[in-house]
Amino acid sequence: MTRVRAIDPDLMLRAYAAGIFPMADDRAAADVYWVEPKRRGILPLDGFRLSRSLAKTLRSGHFVVTVDRAFDRVIAGCAEQTADRPGTWINRSIEDACRTLHQRGFAHSVECWQNGVLVGGLYGIALGRAFFGESMFSRTRDASKVALAHLVARLRAGGFVLLDCQFITPHLASLGAIEVPRDRYSVLLEEALGVGAGAAVGSAEAVPIGADFAALDRLLPPPPRLDEIDTVSGPASGYVIAQLLVQTSQTGCSTMLSDGDSLNSQPENTRRS
Repeated sequence: MTRVRAIDPDLMLRAYAAGIFPMADDRAAADVYWVEPKRRGILPLDGFRLSRSLAKTLRSGHFVVTVDRAFDRVIAGCAEQTADRPGTWINRSIEDACRTLHQRGFAHSVECWQNGVLVGGLYGIALGRAFFGESMFSRTRDASKVALAHLVARLRAGGFVLLDCQFITPHLASLGAIEVPRDRYSVLLEEALGVGAGAAVGSAEAVPIGADFAALDRLLPPPPRLDEIDTVSGPASGYVIAQLLVQTSQTGCSTMLSDGDSLNSQPENTRRS
């Protein structure tokens, strides 16, 4: 068995603060490489495209959506091989580092349940007023879209200003994702972190919190216990999410991008989706 080299979680935070993220060649890879794309995928929080069909799905309570209830299962779902996704960039060292960051309150997951079964979700890392969407997966129609809709509403409610998706795909572009050049992304990142780039690279602790990932919870009814997920639906919370996103499309929430500025996912089963 190949021995996987561990990633220092603090190094990972400093890398994100500098606009760099890790990837591996495959699940069994011992090492990672660090990526800083020339063009970066982001999803403007005032630009999420809520289609009529997705709004209907949200309001219907077809899925029960929770947050930070099954982080390990979500990242494992994002890393698993499927017919549509034979490989993964998430190796064991990335997974272990993200689990540690979840325990420390930096990494978060959004889970979609159906009849008590985890059918989709996403995870990412919150730093300052930026959220770095890492990956998402879906085992049934619309599960990853619903998870992303909940994430966007949560970031808006919590005062975030940047949703980073690393790379853009047709799936994410259909939901409002665009590309920006590296220099523009650096400006957006520095604004989201609220500190100079040098300070951010030098110390993850120098990055202020600045946003509240749990703010949306105060607008929603208490989530069901895990042992209730197979019997409790979520139409009330889905209705609130749809309402927040409709208000976003009507009024806008951010001046992050100007007209013409251009997240990463792959169709329903996604990497950096």
